[in-house]
Amino acid sequence: MKRETAKAFGWAALITGILAVLIVVGSRNLTHFDAALVAYTFATLFAVGGITYRYALWLQRPPTALFWRRGWQVFVRPRHIARNLVTWVKRVTGEFALNNFIYSRNRTRWAAHWVLMWGCVLAVAITFPLVYGWLSFASTPDNLDRYRVVVFGFPTVTFPADSILAFLAFHGLDISAVLVIAGVMLAMRRRMRDEAASALQTFTEDFMPLILLFAVSLSGLMLTVSYTWMLALGYDFIKIFHATAVILTLAWLPFGKFFHIFQRPAQLGVEFYKDVAQREEPAHCRRCGHAFASRMHIGDLVQTERELGYRYEVSGDGVEHYQWICPRCRRAMVALAQDRLKVGGAAVPAPLPVPMPAYANPSLGQGPLSLEDQNNYHP
Repeated sequence: MKRETAKAFGWAALITGILAVLIVVGSRNLTHFDAALVAYTFATLFAVGGITYRYALWLQRPPTALFWRRGWQVFVRPRHIARNLVTWVKRVTGEFALNNFIYSRNRTRWAAHWVLMWGCVLAVAITFPLVYGWLSFASTPDNLDRYRVVVFGFPTVTFPADSILAFLAFHGLDISAVLVIAGVMLAMRRRMRDEAASALQTFTEDFMPLILLFAVSLSGLMLTVSYTWMLALGYDFIKIFHATAVILTLAWLPFGKFFHIFQRPAQLGVEFYKDVAQREEPAHCRRCGHAFASRMHIGDLVQTERELGYRYEVSGDGVEHYQWICPRCRRAMVALAQDRLKVGGAAVPAPLPVPMPAYANPSLGQGPLSLEDQNNYHP
């Protein structure tokens, strides 16, 4: 077994074991644990183990490991931490809570993603504490029309059975199911009508997650319909179908498209890395002398390429490595090399630095660019 695989297995076993202990402790030695939900419990333990294993492998890859390590380093630097904290709040609100980065692309796509996300967040926030025995409801002994919320075995507040709070507590999963179904329908509409999406989509990555979410949500709503208005007709079959759909979805989490849910937060570290890199010392092209990127980024890029086995060292003239050449000079060097191959003759290196290449025909129609693209766009 490879070292990184053994390390990932170790982290998976550790995190899964900690969760199992928390389930026992949080449910007061399983006193508040519902034995009917044991299948869901083992499914979540499997999902947590699989997610931890894959995440640990992902973090050991040289590019990811460097971004992960450097992201934390630049975030806590004393001269940047105050600005980083303010930026963190803005990005968590804008990118995660509101999904602004999707809204700027397409409003329908944003609506689908937003209701899917919050429907799933609401379902997880309700289901997992109930499954683990961390949260339960019990009628009060002196008044059967009131319920008491029990959290980690400790009795807390009570509320009337016919109150709005009771409706929200007992139908929270129905609300989340409606949100998820709406998001699935919007996403399926895009999958079936958007030609750009149709050209790239696959069943396992694009349709399977939607089918699983739809099956879980619809069968959950059918359970409510069955025991509320149909005298529990077909309840046992629907219950088994719902449990199967939930378990399959949890088992799919570490291996399918759902894994991006856990990868996405790490993107914040990359953004802080870029922010700090832009505010610090720039890298100057070893050929023309102009600034073209951050020195920290170029140095990290050289290190990562060496760890991956790519060797782009350049001998002589103080260049050291190909990454220290700006994009304009790279294109000019390719053109010069092709010209030498065509006309023949030995290469005669020019004394450095040379003037930055200028193109006679600047490109047109490149479309709207983000600030990062504008800074790195070299016509």
